Amino acid sequence: MSKAQRPSDEGFDRTQLQGVKNLDLLAAIPTNVEEEAVARGIALGLDAAESINDRRISTFSRGAQPAFAGINTFLKAPYCEDIHDVGNYDVAILGEPFDMGTTYRSGCRFGPQAVRRISALYDSYNLDMAVDLAQELSICDAGDVFVIPSNIEKSFDQMDRAVSYIINEGVFPVMVGGDHSIAYPNIRAIARQTEGNIGVIHFDRHIDIQESDMDERMHTTHFFHATNLPNVPAKNLVQIGIGGWYGSRPGLKVARDRETTVMTMGDIENLGIDKAVDAALEIAWKGVEKVYLSFDIDVVDGGMAPGTGSPEPGGLLPREALRALSRVAQEGICGMEVVEIAPPYDTSDSTAQLGCRAIMDVLGTLVANGHLGSRAAKQG
Repeated sequence: MSKAQRPSDEGFDRTQLQGVKNLDLLAAIPTNVEEEAVARGIALGLDAAESINDRRISTFSRGAQPAFAGINTFLKAPYCEDIHDVGNYDVAILGEPFDMGTTYRSGCRFGPQAVRRISALYDSYNLDMAVDLAQELSICDAGDVFVIPSNIEKSFDQMDRAVSYIINEGVFPVMVGGDHSIAYPNIRAIARQTEGNIGVIHFDRHIDIQESDMDERMHTTHFFHATNLPNVPAKNLVQIGIGGWYGSRPGLKVARDRETTVMTMGDIENLGIDKAVDAALEIAWKGVEKVYLSFDIDVVDGGMAPGTGSPEPGGLLPREALRALSRVAQEGICGMEVVEIAPPYDTSDSTAQLGCRAIMDVLGTLVANGHLGSRAAKQG
C-alpha cells in the first residue's frame, strides 16, 4: 500500500486505546511499596559489590529479583510463618498439597510448590487492568496446610480448620491445591461462618457431584457433599465447561435431580463466553449472600494445560478462561481455589503458570472493582 493509499492518521485516536489510557492510570499509582522493598533488601542483604552501578541491588537476594533466585513464596510476598499475624493482610495464599482424592494419576500435591515457583516470573502490576497488586493489596503466603497423606477425612478437617481461621481473621482466602476434593472442606469452612446462602461457580470438564467414588469421598464427589450443607443450595451451583468422554454417569444423575446448572462447552460456544458467564452470575447470585469460585485447571484444553491428572481435550482456551474468571470476580467473591495442577505432567511450567495467572487476574479484578485492597478502603 502506498503512502497516498494509507488511512489518514487523523482517522484514529490513539488516546482511546485501553493500553494508552491505562498507562496514565498506572502512572498515577504510587511506587513507595516497591521502593521500601528495595531498601529492605539492601538492609537485610548488604550493599552490592563496588563494581555494581545499580545501587538498588543487594549482595544477597532478599527481594523479587532475580526472579530465579531467592526462596519462593507466592509473588515473593511475605511468608506469614506465625499464622496469628495473618489478620494484618488483605489476602492469604494457602497451599493445600493433598492428592489422595485423585482417581487416575496423582501429582497435584506438588501444585502449590509449582505455582509459587512460577509466580516469581511476574511483576505486581498489570497494564490490562491498570492495577499494582503490591501497591494496592497486602498479600501474604500462609504456607501449606499439614495434610495427612493416608487419611482423606482428617485432611479435610485440617483444611477446614485452616480456612476457617483465615476467614475468621477477616482475610480473603486463596487456596491452591491439591486435587479437587479440597473444595468440600473449603466450602464447608466458609459456609459455617456465613449466615446467608452461598452460590458456587465451578469451572471444570468434569461434573464432580456423585456421592462416593470407590467407596470414599474423592475428587469426584465434593459438590455432592458441599450442596448437602444447609446454606449451599444446589440451585446456586453453576458448573461451566462440563463434557467430554471422561466423567461420572452417577454424577450426571445427581446434577439432574438436584437441578444444578450445567454448561457444556457447546453451550459456551453457542452463547459466547461473556453471555455464558453473565448467565452463571445471575443463577449463582440469586438469593445468596456470597459466591465462591472454584477453578479446576482441566477446564482448559489439555493441549494448553497438560499438567493435570485428568486432562480432556476440547476445553476453554487460556484467554477465554482468564476472561471468564475476571468477569466472575467483577461481581465480588468470598474466596477462590485453583486445583488439579500436577507438575509431573506439566510442560515448561505452562499449567502452573496459568494457575498463577488465574489467581493474579482474579485478585487484580477484585482490586480494580473496589472489592479488595486500597480502592475498597477508599470506597468504604
